[in-house]
Amino acid sequence: LHRRMGEAVARVARKVNDTVENKADSLDLANCKLMTFPVGVYKAMRSVTEGIHRISLANNELKSITSRFVTTFSQLRELNLAGNYLHRLPEEITSLLHLRAIDLSRNRFRRFPEPLATVPALETIDLEENEIAEVPTDKLASMALLRSLNLRANPVGPEVRLLVRPLVPFELLLSPEEPI
Repeated sequence: LHRRMGEAVARVARKVNDTVENKADSLDLANCKLMTFPVGVYKAMRSVTEGIHRISLANNELKSITSRFVTTFSQLRELNLAGNYLHRLPEEITSLLHLRAIDLSRNRFRRFPEPLATVPALETIDLEENEIAEVPTDKLASMALLRSLNLRANPVGPEVRLLVRPLVPFELLLSPEEPI
């Protein structure tokens, strides 16, 4: 067990170092068995955080994303958090002025993460395979740049199915309705 943990830590360190050394604009920590975002990464990436535009933390074991994560990587354009145990987002997510795409599929959201409704540049939201029953349709309708909202494989209520163009200017992806 300890060796596997050590290997996982080494893999994270390698990926972070690659990003810093190459001054890359993305950080890929997918499939690293992370339960939290490693605090050491903030220090290691201090010199390049402003240049990070894409982060993938997909397929980890994250239960939450901290406000520090959001405020540190303030220039994010794409954030992939698919396949974790998230059920809410920090309010600070609204400060990600450049965020265009967020993937929250295969998580534990029971309701639509409302802070997303005020992220100004957001174009794509993927919430497939969560437990979302209610969606703040009024807030979504006011999202000027939203182009696609994926709610497939969620127990959304019938009122969400009434959200069709021109009511909402974006593409709404839903699973086919189950016959009763």
